[in-house]
Amino acid sequence: MRKSLVAGNWKMNGSRDSIRALLGGILDGIGEVNTASVAVCAPFVYLQQVSEQLVGSPVAWGAQNVSEHEKGAFTGEIAVSMLQDFNCGYVIVGHSERRSLYGEDDALVAAKFARVRAAGMTPILCVGETLEEREAGITEKVVARQLQAVLDAEGVGALADAVVAYEPVWAIGTGKTASPEQAQEVHAFIRGMIAAQDAAVAEGLVIQYGGSMKGTNAAELLAQPDIDGGLIGGASLDAAEFLTICKAAG
Repeated sequence: MRKSLVAGNWKMNGSRDSIRALLGGILDGIGEVNTASVAVCAPFVYLQQVSEQLVGSPVAWGAQNVSEHEKGAFTGEIAVSMLQDFNCGYVIVGHSERRSLYGEDDALVAAKFARVRAAGMTPILCVGETLEEREAGITEKVVARQLQAVLDAEGVGALADAVVAYEPVWAIGTGKTASPEQAQEVHAFIRGMIAAQDAAVAEGLVIQYGGSMKGTNAAELLAQPDIDGGLIGGASLDAAEFLTICKAAG
């Protein structure tokens, strides 16, 4: 039985005071979350604060990005060893904003995935299509290409130590959300693609939905058989809203 994961992606938001209050609110209500795993992915500069406030709690933490390089002359980049210093459990790789705004291609995302996994952390691999790609009827082709880059680099067994997040780009930050049926269709495609190579890995793979999930639509989305939690953006910045999603996940 797969265990759902709800992970907050705070993006470029937060301050010392707001994060202290947000985490306090999450910790106050986390006891009402029965079975789902919960994590927050914070900006690099707040990882120490987050780790200190969450240590010993049921809430894990992680980063929103990482360098594909081990170390060296890469000004402004963050190495996996630096994230290990703060006991990060998760690292988001290939988020649509990294792909579209910063030009990260499939090969780079696969390299980051490999680096995170080799360091003993869990990569959250983001895949998904733009509105233009969905309207062109190539959603599955795009998602398959993004997944295949990781499969080619690391092999299907690598996904036993990873999470996949399906994020329809057209539903991120727009207020639009894929219908439960649309989301389930792509989640089922992802699981089927992996099952064609390894049924056991596919059955155990946690596939999150990452397209504007919020308290009002979480239960319906999470009721779908292949949706195993959510990668939550804006709604993760409100403790009550985030906890509503976590409770809906189990």
